[in-house]
Amino acid sequence: MGFVKEFKEFAIKGNVMDLAVGVVIGAAFGKIVSALVGDIIMPPINHLMGAGQDWRTAVVGPGIKIGDFAGTVVDFLIVAIAIFLVVKGINAMNKKEAETPTVPVEPSSTDKLLMEIRDSLKK
Repeated sequence: MGFVKEFKEFAIKGNVMDLAVGVVIGAAFGKIVSALVGDIIMPPINHLMGAGQDWRTAVVGPGIKIGDFAGTVVDFLIVAIAIFLVVKGINAMNKKEAETPTVPVEPSSTDKLLMEIRDSLKK
């Protein structure tokens, strides 16, 4: 029973749940990026290259799938840029929070009275 309890605590912790949500969102974002690259970015490039076929099926020599590789590289670059921008935005927000000066807490009336007594005793 101890193993089940430990596993349940581990699985319910926030970090594991955050990771699971991140993986699901990342997979969905990857599909969006692949669609963006395949359906919007690469067709005009393919047209400019003069290739009459689907750009992802372009091959150079026997079995060298240059089109598929190029699509994967473009997908990766778009994902990397998007992640960079998100992390940069989060860091900027964290930096603003760190820069905001904290207002010193005003001592309570009891603390003020104790400080006055302390100062009187020093004299």
